[in-house]
Amino acid sequence: MPKFPFAVAVLLAPFLLSPAAHQSPVALARPWLPAEQTWEKLFDGKTLKNWELTNFGGQGNVTVENDAIVLEFGNDLTGITWTGEVPRINYEVQLEAMRVEGSDFFCGLTFPVNESHCSLIVGGWGGTVVGLSSIDGQDASENTTSQVMSFDRKRWYRIRIQVHRAKIEAWIDDKKVVSQEIEGRKVSIRPEVDLSRPFGIASWRTRAALRAIQIRSLVQF
Repeated sequence: MPKFPFAVAVLLAPFLLSPAAHQSPVALARPWLPAEQTWEKLFDGKTLKNWELTNFGGQGNVTVENDAIVLEFGNDLTGITWTGEVPRINYEVQLEAMRVEGSDFFCGLTFPVNESHCSLIVGGWGGTVVGLSSIDGQDASENTTSQVMSFDRKRWYRIRIQVHRAKIEAWIDDKKVVSQEIEGRKVSIRPEVDLSRPFGIASWRTRAALRAIQIRSLVQF
């Protein structure tokens, strides 16, 4: 076994002895975990308590049927806006959404990002585009979060978003669909969903259903 000079051995000792020296940067990343193990339910399955019909103009009716919120066809948008408090950073949202009829986005989820807002679009631009609107002024059909997915009618999809100071991440079912660094980037919304702020869900010329809407704060360990 080769011998190291004493001075070199002293310099290398902390790295040779530390288990962290053999871990990848991913393994060393500090995880984000729920501040509390329980989710706060934003929909009780029976009423629209703390929700209001978003006055887009031309919106369809909103009802509760079979434990779900139903957004009827609008011309163009139908949506609901939360009237209670929500976190602005370091939190997670989860819901289930369904395209009942129609061919455009059945979940346009607008949410706070620190002092700004952003929207996750699911099934837009003719029914298949997924992405964030907007990053650096580019909407979900234009920026690097844009991708194409197919969505079946009358099928529930589980949608989850995590909002951190440096990143927005999103999943549909178990597939990660967004991992967007936002430090130094302009995060905004399209003007059409301005009335969805600070937290709202809308559909575009589509009959949609929503259920199991939940939120919880995250802390980094």
